[in-house]
Amino acid sequence: MKPSTTSPDSTALTTATTAPSKDGVVVTGVFESVLSVQQLAAELHVSAQTIYDLHSQGRGPTGFRVGRHLRFRKSEIEGWLARLEGEDCDRHSGESR
Repeated sequence: MKPSTTSPDSTALTTATTAPSKDGVVVTGVFESVLSVQQLAAELHVSAQTIYDLHSQGRGPTGFRVGRHLRFRKSEIEGWLARLEGEDCDRHSGESR
């Protein structure tokens, strides 16, 4: 597979790829953008250790390793944040204001 475009940020893996199939048809795909632990921590204004702790406790977004480096798909982060918002809303919906 050869990348046809690449992102200037090496960790933002939004890269279109093409590869010929057995019948000669070209298949095109796109890798989803990912964030490192440090990038996610900066976005959420928390420490990298907080991200590692949440991940190891099963309370953070689902991630994967590339070698020794932990990465998170943006869609996983968005889903995780949506779940947190829903849980927070559910937790506070019974409170009087």
